[in-house]
Amino acid sequence: MTNLSPSRAEQEIDRLLGLFPRGFDLSLDRIARLLDDLGRPQDAMPPVIHVAGTNGKGSATAFARALLEAQGLAVHVHTSPHLVRWHERYRIGVRGGPGRLVSDEALRDAVLKAERVNAGRPITVFELLTAVTFILFAENPADAAVIEVGLGGMYDATNVLQRPAASLIMPIAMDHQQWLGQTIEEIALAKAGIVKRGVPAVFGRQDEEAALGVLIDRAERLGAPYFVYGQDYLAHEENGRLLYQDDGGLMDLPLPALPGRHQYSNAGAAIRTVKAAGFAVNEEIASRAMKGVTWPARLQRLKTGSLVALAPEGSEIWLDGGHNPHGGRAVAEAMAAFEERDPRPLYMITGMINTKDPKGYFEAFVGLARQAFTVGIHNSDATIDPVALAHDAAEAGLSAAPASSAVEALARIAQLAGGDERPPRILIGGSLYFAGNILEENGTPPD
Repeated sequence: MTNLSPSRAEQEIDRLLGLFPRGFDLSLDRIARLLDDLGRPQDAMPPVIHVAGTNGKGSATAFARALLEAQGLAVHVHTSPHLVRWHERYRIGVRGGPGRLVSDEALRDAVLKAERVNAGRPITVFELLTAVTFILFAENPADAAVIEVGLGGMYDATNVLQRPAASLIMPIAMDHQQWLGQTIEEIALAKAGIVKRGVPAVFGRQDEEAALGVLIDRAERLGAPYFVYGQDYLAHEENGRLLYQDDGGLMDLPLPALPGRHQYSNAGAAIRTVKAAGFAVNEEIASRAMKGVTWPARLQRLKTGSLVALAPEGSEIWLDGGHNPHGGRAVAEAMAAFEERDPRPLYMITGMINTKDPKGYFEAFVGLARQAFTVGIHNSDATIDPVALAHDAAEAGLSAAPASSAVEALARIAQLAGGDERPPRILIGGSLYFAGNILEENGTPPD
């Protein structure tokens, strides 16, 4: 396992993780008080697109960023969780370019400033680090910001934003029940908390009608103009092109650079949101964005690196952080499409944390995957033991076995695939935390 040495900023964050609770609390009082004491940096931000949802919010954030940067705009981006380094959560916009991850010095200074102004009062570490987002984004001029919710919406620390330019809620599914509620309606209500009075709200493709009903009810009660996927806008593939349509007309676009059919509706939601936020999007801008969009650990093709070198020659290796049944189905659909286009034996290397539904995740791959190898997640107290995870995979209907590491799993895949006519297709995933382990071990962290 290759470990990057913690930077000075990361050392400060690690120190805070030992001082302040990591929990999720049903209140915005502490973060609001801290931001008041900091001079309300959230009010000095450029127009904000606020993104929530169970699945696809990271991809939608990436699409929104690409659409804005395709116009030459400087775009700040806040995402969570990070994969390898904390810096990934804070992208500073640059006009005419793709922006850059925050410098270590700037991140450290903002962390220390937030801690100093908080003056030892009760707060969670994630509230402190959200305050860091607002400090950094207020200090650096930009044309727009895209801010992804950390957990839920209603009581997420990012929800101190009182009047974003637009709110986007991506597909809602069962996840994080211990914090958000035990029913799809309760979870949807938590996500709907980012819908603000009079602020345009875009709802991504919702497979759960009950969830959509909650979102629409919230928007109507607050007088927020809203746009529903399949009713007010639509994106689908036709003859190898992405067709996007809303009340402004039809756009004929290249398919997104992010693989998978699920990305078509994600792209459509981002287009509708960027337009709702008041930014121009025409066919030329959207085409550039579809070609240029990037998002690590979302059906990311790994082509080089120390782990890739261990796979059988000619292997096709994909990394995806999807971690619940809905995400598993989306990735499995993509694997099935790859299989139809280019048949290869599919092997899985999977690590998951204990707040997820592993059996529900694995069920999507029954009939697709020849073998699953289960691996623990480094530096995570919540990792599911590989033996238990292999049992979950077997209960779902897969052939599965535990492995001590990704290195061992790749070696065993090489043995099993030795007699195959085609080199294997290998899917590594099950958790964003596990995906981060893999990117670090492979020597290819996000930039």
